Amino acid sequence: MIWWVAVVLALVLLATVVPTPGLEQMRGWADQLGPWFPVAFFSAYAIVTVAPIPRSTFTYSAAVLFTPAVAIPCSLLASGIAATLAFVGVRRLGHRRTAALRADHRIAAVDARLRRRGWLSVGSLRLVPAVPFSVVNYAAALTSIPYRQFLPATVIGSTPGTIAAILLGHSLTEGDGTAALWATGAFAAVGLVGMILDARLPVRGRDDDEVGTPG
Repeated sequence: MIWWVAVVLALVLLATVVPTPGLEQMRGWADQLGPWFPVAFFSAYAIVTVAPIPRSTFTYSAAVLFTPAVAIPCSLLASGIAATLAFVGVRRLGHRRTAALRADHRIAAVDARLRRRGWLSVGSLRLVPAVPFSVVNYAAALTSIPYRQFLPATVIGSTPGTIAAILLGHSLTEGDGTAALWATGAFAAVGLVGMILDARLPVRGRDDDEVGTPG
């Protein structure tokens, strides 16, 4: 368990040290790659955000570099791929190694809740911009939430904030992003309400739900 903490801390440190490309650099790449730039950009989005690098960096860049019609669906697709890669990797490497931790009765109760109704927890967390995208991926993989709940909750929960962020970034380039800014705050409030609701709702159902990874 200690080495897992060390790995996570090392990744976080690496993410803070490694510089991310700025908009001017990305515009230069767009000129060089031409029609292949969207493919390269969103492929990088999907791969880089597996690490603890802020997803918002790519989302706001997409808002400036592309039209909302391109930026929104491609950002959500890239987010889903990144979440899947992180979830599957951590689930296969770390889930069994943390079994003893989940055996604690306090953690076991939370784990059971996530196994049966994890979609509400994950979906609510995705609505709150302050909660790091990568941390939710790693933490969910170490619990018993099924992948079939995790991915839809991630995509659906990320959709409102992604739309708001892209519209905000796009609007700011035109001089007004007030509506999108208010929308971002509203979605965060909905996410917090969802987290409170999830904590208060009783958990029903059998305790033998399958836990696994895609493929």
